[in-house]
Amino acid sequence: MTDDDGDIRIERRGRLGLVTLDRQPAMNALTHAMVRRMRAALDAFAADPAVAVVAVTAAPGRAFCAGGDIRQVYAMGRAGDPSRNLFFRDEYRLNALIERYPKPYVALVDGVCMGGGVGLSAHGPHRVATERLTFAMPEVAIGFFPDVGGTYVLSRMPSDLGLYLGLTGASIRLADARLAGFVTDTVAPEALPAVIGRLAETGDVDAALAGHTLPAGPAPLAGRLAAIARAFSADDVGDILARLDGETGEHGAFSAETAATIRARSPTSLKLTLQALRRARHLDFAGCMVMEYRVLCHILEGHDFDEGVRAAVIDKDRRPCWRPATLDEVAAADIEAYFRPPAGGDIVLD
Repeated sequence: MTDDDGDIRIERRGRLGLVTLDRQPAMNALTHAMVRRMRAALDAFAADPAVAVVAVTAAPGRAFCAGGDIRQVYAMGRAGDPSRNLFFRDEYRLNALIERYPKPYVALVDGVCMGGGVGLSAHGPHRVATERLTFAMPEVAIGFFPDVGGTYVLSRMPSDLGLYLGLTGASIRLADARLAGFVTDTVAPEALPAVIGRLAETGDVDAALAGHTLPAGPAPLAGRLAAIARAFSADDVGDILARLDGETGEHGAFSAETAATIRARSPTSLKLTLQALRRARHLDFAGCMVMEYRVLCHILEGHDFDEGVRAAVIDKDRRPCWRPATLDEVAAADIEAYFRPPAGGDIVLD
């Protein structure tokens, strides 16, 4: 059985239900239609007794999935379309389904995995990645925040590594992603067809990976975890920056670069991200998704997201004009308002 609409392929191969993202010219950026089709496929695979295991992968190319199609969301905002939150609602429901999926769910991640791609991979029990992996949650660079369950994932990484990734939007490679807990298994890119073939034949993840797993290698960030923890354990973005500025010795250059990166981000996004990740530590996955939807709805009514997308993706001038422009101008009460239920009510994770 195969269902192919050009952007996403749905197949049943033996005992495997396989979803293949196939929009490489756009680095597999997720459209609303792709989200809905993947949701329908996962529902069908869950109900099919012939399917023992489900996997999501990507057609050969640079990316597993570089995120959601923010051009589409931006265009809806420019057109005054009040329904653009529906893309995020359906994406978040897909993330929640993956987190509670009743059958083994395997993400085969080869290449760039950011934003919405993290939402398709991080919440299942098996995150199999190759040496070509680039992992990031870069939302603060476009006036947004780590969503698609990113608050849950980042808040549970060791030594405040998740907060470092969330506030900088930094990209990491395979070994650091394994250190962070995102990657569970490593295979060579050329082994992926064989792994898929064994999944189809056996329906067993361990059997499919046997003989293909590789060591991830040394993690560059491992030696910096103490410095990251010293800075990012602070409860205020300004205090984090002060600690980074005060770091000397072997971590001084790394800390200075990190501080400079943070200072270029949206002040509102920085404070929102810090607050969301601190709250996420005390929430279960469903609670994080409800919180994220609240923040999302309020962000879409504001300024920085559309301005960030304009500067990074539309005009590509890399010169966003954030409002407010400084951390001191972002009031605590304004941040608190993002966590209140939206006018249309909280998301229902059916």
